[in-house]
Amino acid sequence: MKYKDLFAQELYGACDEQLAKEEIVQRIEKPKYEKLGDYAFPCFDLARVQRTAPDKIASNIASRIQSPLFQKVVAVGPYINVFLEKESVASEVVNRILQEGCQYGSSNLGEGGAVTIDLSSPNIAKPFSMGHLRSTVIGNAIALLLEKSGYRPVRINHLGDWGTQFGKLIVAYRNWGNETKVRQNTIKELLTLYVKFHEEAESHPSLLDDGRKAFKSLEEKDPNAVALWKWFREESLNEFNRIYELMGITFDSTNGEAFYNDKMQRVVELLEEKNLLTESEGAMVVEVDENLPPCLIKKKDGATLYATRDLAAAIYRYETYGFKQALYVVGNEQSLHFKQVFEVLKKIGYEWAEQMNHITFGMMLKDGKKMSTRKGKVVLLEEVLKEAIALAEQNINTKNPSLKNKQVIAEQIGVGAVLFHDLKNDRRNDIDFSLEDMLRVEGETGPYVQYTNARACSILRKGHFQNGGPLEPIKDREAWPVITRLNEFPRAIERGVKEYDPSQVAKYVLELARSFNKYYGQIRILDDVTHLKARLQLVSAVSIVLTEGLRLLGLHAPEEM
Repeated sequence: MKYKDLFAQELYGACDEQLAKEEIVQRIEKPKYEKLGDYAFPCFDLARVQRTAPDKIASNIASRIQSPLFQKVVAVGPYINVFLEKESVASEVVNRILQEGCQYGSSNLGEGGAVTIDLSSPNIAKPFSMGHLRSTVIGNAIALLLEKSGYRPVRINHLGDWGTQFGKLIVAYRNWGNETKVRQNTIKELLTLYVKFHEEAESHPSLLDDGRKAFKSLEEKDPNAVALWKWFREESLNEFNRIYELMGITFDSTNGEAFYNDKMQRVVELLEEKNLLTESEGAMVVEVDENLPPCLIKKKDGATLYATRDLAAAIYRYETYGFKQALYVVGNEQSLHFKQVFEVLKKIGYEWAEQMNHITFGMMLKDGKKMSTRKGKVVLLEEVLKEAIALAEQNINTKNPSLKNKQVIAEQIGVGAVLFHDLKNDRRNDIDFSLEDMLRVEGETGPYVQYTNARACSILRKGHFQNGGPLEPIKDREAWPVITRLNEFPRAIERGVKEYDPSQVAKYVLELARSFNKYYGQIRILDDVTHLKARLQLVSAVSIVLTEGLRLLGLHAPEEM
C-alpha cells in the first residue's frame, strides 16, 4: 500500500479539495527525525488559498484526519505530521512481500508495450574497454526495470561495424599486418595496427585519404576488403560474447551499422520526396532548425554517415517492433547527433519520433581524462573483471575456504562489484575509473549488499525458516526503519523507470542493507523463541527484496559468501 498516497487522499478531503491531489503528493515530506513522524505536510500553499495562518490550518486539518493505519496525526506549527500505526503497517508490508515474492514491486505500467533499447554498441576490431561498460550495464538495468514495470524491452546491440575507421584498419593491415600474429591474438593486434595508423598519419597525412578510399571500396563490396571486414567482425564478436556471458547480458538483436547499408537509399528517397534534402558545399544535408546545425546525410564523395544509418535503423525498428518508446543509451557527447536524428524523423512526418529518447550518461575517465582507443589509452573490461573475480576468490579462501562453488560465487561477487560501482552513480555524472574503489568489499559496494543478503539467508537457515502459515506481529521497535525501507521498494522502481536511472534502485538496496544490518546489530534475532517467527518473516522479506533489487541491476545474490 502507498501510505504516502493514503495520507494525501486524507489531506485532499480534509482541506475540502482546495489543492489538487497531485500537488499534495508532491509536497508531502519525510521528516528528518523519526520522532517527528513518518510523513509531514506543510500548509503554506493552503494558507495562501484560505488567507489563514498556516498553523491554524494545520491544527484544523489534523483534527479531521482519521485512519486505522495512522497511530496519530498532529499539528506541529505549520506542518501536519502523521505517525503510521507501526504494527499494522509492518504486518501488511511483510505479508505482501512474502506472498508476492520476487513479483513484489512489479506493475503493468507499460501494458506490454515494446521498448527498443540501443545499448553497449562496441566497435568491432577494437577491444571491449571500460569505456563501453557504462552503456552496457546502464542499458541492461533499464531493460530489467522496464520489464518489471510491464514493458517488453528489446535489447539491441547496434555494433559499430561500419564507417571510415574500417578503411583505416584495412590500410593498416595491408601496410603492417602479419596474418599469423593477427590470427593468434586478433583484437590485440588489430588495436596495435589501429594505433600505429594514427601515429603514422601524424607525419603522413595522405594515409587518411587512403583510409577513406579503402572504406569506399568496402561500401562498393570489393571482395578483398569485404573478406577482411568479415574476419575482423567475427573475431570481435567472439571476444565480446565471452565478456557479455560473464556479465550475464544477452541481446535480442546484434544488427550493427552494416545491416542498414541496403536500407539507407530509402531514407534518401524519403527526404527527397519531402523536399528536405539540400546541398551544402557538395554534401547533402537536412536543415533541422535554427538552433541546430544541419544534419549531414551524404558526404561530398557520396559516402553515408552515422545519421543516415541511424535514420534507417529507427524506421526499421518501428516497422519491426512497433515500439512504444525507443531509447538510445549513449554518452553525453552524442547529444547533438540524436537531436538532429529525432528532428529529421519528425520533419519526415513520423509521429512516433516523439517517443524517442537519448539516455545520456557521463564518461568513464582515467586520471581525470577520457580514455582513447586511438592513442592506445584504454583499460580492458575483461582484465578488470578477471582481477575482480581473482580478488573475490582470494577473500573467499581467506574467510570461508570450505564454501561450495567458490569459483561461481567469486564470479558473482567480482562481476557484481564492477557493475554496482557503475550503477550506484547517477548515470549523468562522469566516473573516474578506480580499480581499488570498485573492488572494495565494504561501504557502498555491490559485495556489501550481496553479503547482507547472504547474512539474511544464513539466519533463515539457522532458524529453519519455512514460508507459510499465519503472520506473526513484529513487536521490535528497532524493526521500523527496515519496514519503511521495504515499503519503499516499488517507489524506487517507479523512480528508476521514470528517470531511466538504475542508481535509484542501487541506492535503495544500499539503504535497505544498512537498515537491516543496524537491526541485526541491535536484536539477537535467533535468541528469543517468542518472537522468532515474526523476526524470521521480516528477515525473509528483506532477502526477497535485496535479491530482486540486485537482479534488477544485473547482479546475482549468492546465499552464501
